[in-house]
Formats: sequence, structure tokens, C-alpha cells
Amino acid sequence: MEDLTVGSIPRHIIKLAIPIAIGMVFQTLYYLVDLYFVGQIGEYAIAGLTSAGNVQFLVMALTQILGVGTMALIAQSSGRKDREDANLIFNQSLGLAAVCAAATIIGGYLLAGRYMTALAADAATVAAGTEYLYWFLPGLALQFALISMGSALRGTGIVKPTIIVQIFSVALNAVLAPFMIAGWVTGRPLGVMGAGLSSSISIGVGVVLMYFYFVRLERYVTFDASQFRPRVHAWKRILAVGLPPGGEFALMFVYMAVIYWAIRDFGAAAQAGFGVGSRVMQAVFLPAMAISFAAAPVGGQNVGAGMHDRVRETYRSAALIGGAIMLSLTLLCQVRPYVLVSGFTHEADVIAVGGQFLQIISWNFVAMGFIFTCSSLFQALGNTLPSLLASATRLLTFAIPAVLLSQLYSGFELRHLWVLSVATVALQAVASWLFLRAEFRTKLRPAADAAAP
Repeated sequence: MEDLTVGSIPRHIIKLAIPIAIGMVFQTLYYLVDLYFVGQIGEYAIAGLTSAGNVQFLVMALTQILGVGTMALIAQSSGRKDREDANLIFNQSLGLAAVCAAATIIGGYLLAGRYMTALAADAATVAAGTEYLYWFLPGLALQFALISMGSALRGTGIVKPTIIVQIFSVALNAVLAPFMIAGWVTGRPLGVMGAGLSSSISIGVGVVLMYFYFVRLERYVTFDASQFRPRVHAWKRILAVGLPPGGEFALMFVYMAVIYWAIRDFGAAAQAGFGVGSRVMQAVFLPAMAISFAAAPVGGQNVGAGMHDRVRETYRSAALIGGAIMLSLTLLCQVRPYVLVSGFTHEADVIAVGGQFLQIISWNFVAMGFIFTCSSLFQALGNTLPSLLASATRLLTFAIPAVLLSQLYSGFELRHLWVLSVATVALQAVASWLFLRAEFRTKLRPAADAAAP
């Protein structure tokens, strides 16, 4: 275990964030590698892959429930030096992971075709997206075990083993993708099927590697068969912290689905352009997200130890570092948006849509960085419901106007959606700030030398 209750807060955040960022970059490469090779097939394949990839947000909703609940509770237990409670939470988390994996497999195969039919612009996109999902679903299910083990380690202040496993599995996917998608050497390209299969195989290997790490090297949180039996009180604790962040990703799934539905009349090229642009956006977000991911265990351990001034300092440090990063990324997307998109497709109409999306949407990057920071502090405090409420304000202010614009306004253009999104993110940032102020006043003792955020 790494004790985060002593020493420099900014140093702890940066020390944890660097390997987390590396791991997130490699994790994102799963999708970017697939996107690159599928992009050579054509706009229908791109639209199918990216539309189907939106299901990742729904699965991430479940992994967030598991991951945030596990990380926050183990971080607080570690701060109290309560190893017994940390082990109970870890082993109960594994049981929840198995339940979530089964739900993903069953629900995914039952609903994949209907989901694609509802969102896709045409039959070719439906076929490509459904085929991809069928072969990627096993990998999505296996992610729950990875999240459970990785989140337990992050709660104890350890991130390097998880990063090493991510790097290895992504490297394996990068090797498999050209052979399976494009048919290198074999001469038998599998297209989007190969994209899903290569990712599933790589994630499966990652689960095996993490298992061997825990069996052979981990000593603070360990597998304990006597604690595998479901314990309702432990599940309630994990769900109480994890459900709101899971709800946030479920809202993101709805948000993305609304966009795909609203723009489907513009054709496969529009859906492909938005898909590529949003994937690039997610990739450039990674440094700021790494800062927020690092701030959560730092804040959580200090909450558990009762060091409230250090919790406030964690907030200030993460907000400043994350804001600076997001400002630089805003400038990048203002200057070179089309270059960022053109690395994944040669289709001019797809590049035009994706570049315009990035150029407009980048105006909300700084606000998003602040939202990430607030979310991490809610996790550290063990009350993530305010973060969900702030996200709900964004969905309500975006989804209804987006539907009305696309259906009732004869001059509706894609850029109207992107501008609307920027405005609603600003409202979400204000809501997050107000909720965090209230939470600090409630959960943290007053400090003469530390103002509320």
C-alpha cells in the first residue's frame, strides 16, 4: 500500500497520474487501432463500429459502479489502516464483477441487433455494427474483472501493475488487429468481426495476467474464498458509492444515442464523422482524466484519515493541473482539428464533419476538466449522488432541445448540436461547483486557512 496521507499532494497526484495516463492511452488504443484499420474499409464500416462502440458507455456505467465503489471504499479503509475491511470489499467486488459480466453477455446478444437498427443510418451500417458487437461482447464482459482488480489496487495507491497489464494487452491487440481486420499474411480479412475478436482476445489475456499478479505478488488485498459469498451489507456499500457514477455513464450513453439518432438523416458519413471526432476527443481528454483518477484515491485516503485540509488541497491542485491541461488541448483542437481526424479516414465528408465537431466542442474542454475534478472529489468523500445530479442537468438541457431542433427546425445543421453541447457542459460545470461547495461544508470540518471551493 502507498500511504497518501503524508507528503506533497501535487506530487502524489502527478506520481499516480503519469502511469494512469499511460494506461489510459494504451486502453484507448484498443479503439483507435480498430478504428484505423476499419477506416480503410469505408464509411459504412466506420459508422457501424462507432455506433456500436457507443455501447461501451453503457458497459462503462456498470464498470463505474463496480470500480468507483471498490476504489473509494478501499481508499478510505487504507487511510484508516483497516486491511480487513479492504479485503472484504475487494472480494465482494469480484462477486459483483461476475454478476455484471453475465448480464452484459446475455443482454448484449439479445439486444445488439435492435440497438443498431434504432440508431444506424442504413442497413449496411446496422450489419457492420451488429457483427462487431457480437465479437466484442466477450471482451466487454471480461472488463469487469479487470476493473475490480485494478480499482482495488488504485485504492491502495498502487497503479503500475494495472498499467503494465494494459500496455501488454493493447500491444497484443495492435499485433492481432491487422491480421484479423485487414487479413495481413492470412489473406482472409475479417473486417469488423476481426476488430471485435482481436479486442476480446487481448482483454482476456489481460485478465489472466492480473490474476497471476494478485496470486503471486499482491499482499495487501488478496483473493479469499471465504469472502466470496455475497454479503448484502458489503454490496450495499459498494453500490451506494458506485451507482451514481454508473448512472453518469448511463446518461452519457443516452446522450450519445440522442446524437446518433438526431443526425441519422444526414447519412452514414455524418455518423462516421461524429464517431471519429468523439473518439479523438476522448483520446485527448486522457491527461486531464488521469489527473482526476489520481485525485480520487489521494482524497479518499485523506478522508479516511480525517485530514480534511489535505482533501481541500487535493481539490485545488487537481483543478489547477487539469484546467491547464484542458486549456492547451483546446488550443490544439482550434488549430488542427481536421488533421486529428484525417489520421483515421481518407473520406473527405467524414473528415469535414469530425473536424467541425472537434473545433466547436473544444470550447467546453476547460469546463469538462473542472467537472472531472469535482467528480473525483465526490468519489473521495463517498457521496457520488451530486455528481449524477449535475450530469442529469446536462442531459435534460441537451436531449430535449436536440430532439426538437432535429425534428422541427427546417434549417437544422450538425453544428447546432455541437454548440448546444458546449452550452450544456457549462451549465453542468456550474452545477458541479455548487454541489461540491455544499458537500465540503457538510463533510469537512471548517478550516481557517482553507476556503471552500
